[in-house]
Amino acid sequence: MALETISSADFDRFRRLLYEHSGIHLADNKQPLLIGRLGRRLRELGLDSYADYYQRVTQPGCEVERQRMIDLLTTNETHFFREPQHFVYLREHILPRHPAGTPFRAWSAASSTGEEAYTLAIELAEAFGEAPWEIIGTDISHRVVEQARLGIYPIERAKEIPIPLLKKYCLRGVRSQDGAMRVMSSLTRRAHFLPANLLAPLPDIGRFDVIFLRNVMIYFDMETKRRVVDNVLTRLKPGGTLFIGHAETLQNVTERVQLVKPTIYRLSAHG
Repeated sequence: MALETISSADFDRFRRLLYEHSGIHLADNKQPLLIGRLGRRLRELGLDSYADYYQRVTQPGCEVERQRMIDLLTTNETHFFREPQHFVYLREHILPRHPAGTPFRAWSAASSTGEEAYTLAIELAEAFGEAPWEIIGTDISHRVVEQARLGIYPIERAKEIPIPLLKKYCLRGVRSQDGAMRVMSSLTRRAHFLPANLLAPLPDIGRFDVIFLRNVMIYFDMETKRRVVDNVLTRLKPGGTLFIGHAETLQNVTERVQLVKPTIYRLSAHG
């Protein structure tokens, strides 16, 4: 099957489709990425061309396969304690000032396979113990949401977690789980993951004290950034804090939040 190349017309069709449903823009140089990720799926389905696959995923009633396509084309890179300055700020400036007895809620808005959400869970467990707190993780990819719910990771990820916290909140796999580690139930029972498209009406997930919207806007054009940020900010409590990635900025994106430190913003007390 001639699946090692894709015509410019077919690439543009997939690029428009991905943008329409996820807001993600594939650059011109991403043709090899698309071929590498979709070509395997075409072989599984016994399809001979990308045009045939495009016809399939755009037909009514083929929403499941279209979501599979989005899952395949979505880049999911994350780590425990990634961009650690954010967690230091959370630990030193936000959590100590939270009113006692009031549930603390955090949203990992592009949670990928869950490492960011479980890092937040570790921080909240350390700060609040058995007091009420909750983590919500969302991602457009159904596949990574399922992975996050499991809370199981390659043992190599252990090196990203400080040793005292690793011993306290993770278990090393044995027998069939050898080579893996599992996040303990004290965290997983307070971390809830579900699929969500940040461009669409959001599920009923309530409002949050902090929202992590990190390393996702780099895939969006300016119009899409504004739509996503406006949508996400509807879920931030007045006075709440929004974290974005260190390669990102909200300059010319929104005026609804004030800059606290680079990549850290606060919503006014009046919302």
